[in-house]
Amino acid sequence: MPIAIHWFRRDLRIADNTALNAAANDQVIPVFVLSKWERDHHWCGAVRQEFLCGCLASLAKNLEAKGGRLIFREGPADAALEKLIRETGASEIYFARDPDPHGRAMEARVAAMAEQLGVTVHPHQDHALHERDEVLTGSGTPYRVFTPYARAWLKLNKPAPGRTLSRLSTPQNIASLELPTLAHWGLTSDAKIIEPGEAAARKRFGRFLDGPVFEYGTLRDIPSLEITSRLSQDLRWGLLSIREIHARCAELAVNGTAAQRKSIAIWINELIWREFYFHVLWHTPEVLEHEFQPETRTLKWRDHWRPEERAGGDKFQRWCAGQTGFPIVDAGMRQLAATGFMHNRVRMIVAMFLTKDLHVWWMHGESWFMRRLVDGEIASNNGGWQWSASTGTDAAPYFRIQNPWSQARRFDPDGNYIRRWVPELRDVSGAHLCTPPAPGLPIAKDYPLPMVDHAVERDEALEMFRRK
Repeated sequence: MPIAIHWFRRDLRIADNTALNAAANDQVIPVFVLSKWERDHHWCGAVRQEFLCGCLASLAKNLEAKGGRLIFREGPADAALEKLIRETGASEIYFARDPDPHGRAMEARVAAMAEQLGVTVHPHQDHALHERDEVLTGSGTPYRVFTPYARAWLKLNKPAPGRTLSRLSTPQNIASLELPTLAHWGLTSDAKIIEPGEAAARKRFGRFLDGPVFEYGTLRDIPSLEITSRLSQDLRWGLLSIREIHARCAELAVNGTAAQRKSIAIWINELIWREFYFHVLWHTPEVLEHEFQPETRTLKWRDHWRPEERAGGDKFQRWCAGQTGFPIVDAGMRQLAATGFMHNRVRMIVAMFLTKDLHVWWMHGESWFMRRLVDGEIASNNGGWQWSASTGTDAAPYFRIQNPWSQARRFDPDGNYIRRWVPELRDVSGAHLCTPPAPGLPIAKDYPLPMVDHAVERDEALEMFRRK
């Protein structure tokens, strides 16, 4: 029987895995290639690697239950796969396509290597309902604005979920590294991250469909409530099939009330945003290095140097540490440090604070998030940061600058979210947490004064954009 390699990347599940299902007609070598990168890598960090380790442990057990064995090798992936091919005589490689430029570049290297060896490569669509060139304008060009993209996306037929792998046969006696831990990369983490693995992801999805999805439309922006799906890291690592997610939501909507259908549609809209940012990154990969809007590339940000070059100025460091004196901002940054996650509404608040109140280049915030988020997704993270900085597609107009105090009054009026993550403020009323303190008077003992005057910095931001 021919031997095929299934190269696991960001599809760490056995349910409805398109490339794995296609490969399973042969003897299959499931392999995950561990990356080699330095501790200060620009795009990755300990919490994401810790979550990945848990997902790989779960995947290994699931494959063993089906009769297979997950093999671990160390990258670069093209060299690791070439070595595996020469050892085993594998004649095919199956994998799910990656949406980002880094993954695509490695796919090209793997394809070139395979061609030299006479090995057939089978790339599959898996992480998005619609990818690459499926959603284009009438003239065949990429969309640059979300709303028309979303309209076109909604009109397309959606692929149905596929089968769940029942049996797998992996050749014996293939050398493998041990199941990785954080120590493999020389990393440690004190963050309490969400439970990893396919089974945990399915439980989260089930809980969301049991009730919160029907309240999502009205309560999704309240960070103190458990209303959001918390599936972002599961989608990032492919613990759930996007086809199954969409199909189950569509089924719920058919039998739901008008209000329930509206709430489900609002959540589906978030999935469309995810695919739109994939679309933007696919067609304009330069957004990882430059502003999406060319006219904003001359803005005079503070700390206008590459994030990987040095640690950042004092204002940036206070933002990172959650010591700005703005309670809603500090709560978000401390939630991120403690859990590797931040509520989406708060992500917008802290991002706009960094760019519009502190005037720090958005790329510093983008990099900080990517290295500290469990759900760090290059496309969505870039899109969100450029939105907040008013430099990206569908960006917030530069003259609409969020006020952290009024944002707290609107979305955390009782201060429940703030007090959870900023213990110095546990005895402060919600009203005081949403109102600037009097000059020179801190909100609470051991809590810093606001590091800037929002009104003054708002005017400075407006002037910066006018001068661009």
